[in-house]
Amino acid sequence: MTLNQLKYFQAVARTMNFRAAAEELYISQPSLSRSIDTLEHELGVVLFERTGRHIALTGSGRLFLEYTNRILDECDRATYKMKELSTNGGRIDIGYVFPLANYYIPHKVRSFLDIPENEKVTFGFTQNRSSSIIKEIKNGNLDVGFCSFSENEEELEFTPILKQEMVIITSKDHPLAEKDDLSIRELTHYPVIGYDRISGLGGYTKRLYRNLDITPNIICECSDENAIQALVREQFGIALVARVDVLNEEHLKIHSISDVDLIHYVNIVWLKNHYLIPAAKRFIDFMIKGSDLDSSELKTIL
Repeated sequence: MTLNQLKYFQAVARTMNFRAAAEELYISQPSLSRSIDTLEHELGVVLFERTGRHIALTGSGRLFLEYTNRILDECDRATYKMKELSTNGGRIDIGYVFPLANYYIPHKVRSFLDIPENEKVTFGFTQNRSSSIIKEIKNGNLDVGFCSFSENEEELEFTPILKQEMVIITSKDHPLAEKDDLSIRELTHYPVIGYDRISGLGGYTKRLYRNLDITPNIICECSDENAIQALVREQFGIALVARVDVLNEEHLKIHSISDVDLIHYVNIVWLKNHYLIPAAKRFIDFMIKGSDLDSSELKTIL
């Protein structure tokens, strides 16, 4: 079996017409037919049902097409990656949690691209939850991620690069709004809007409550700060959130926490022992060197 045979089979399966596929492939129709016959003989199955001039994929043909598409996609990806080796350019696919989309990621990527060495680099951008970002990195669909730390991910490298102060937010009309600082225990006295459990901050706050031995009255959960602050603004409850750019102080009161120092860390994440194009390696190095964490903090976190 050869790659050409797979390409020929894919073309026939797509067009469902030997003549059209042959014209697309710039080969004669008899040559194409012989190639498919040889492939069927090698596989020991019939790939196409032939009824006069009409053809259709058999069950075996449909299954083999799934594998063929995957193989040819991987070949295309490998060819593209190899071509990138000879240049300073290439595409870097990154995924990041929603709070970083407003300023942090656009600013950092722009600063990276402003370096002459990186002018030929392109980026693919994906916003998602931490768990989804981690999954896509492991599947090879993302090169680099920015998300919360996740336990039991031995094949991934996590390096903290950004710290976020945890704060309590209330509406401007809430009884607590007159106070600048609040005890974390206030979360047990009022309804609370929480992060959803599968998000990185959802896991972080769940562990936090367990470690502090407090049980907030969580009435609903949301995926990000935009959704949480909208409910807080309408007085559904109060919330413990990361202090991020999207918080709107015009409609909210942001309270520091007086009795415990709470910091959440965002990590840059990539797959260990996995090939990264030179541009992706430079980007990771650029992000770590440009982190707002000093070496003493990193040692404490790690």
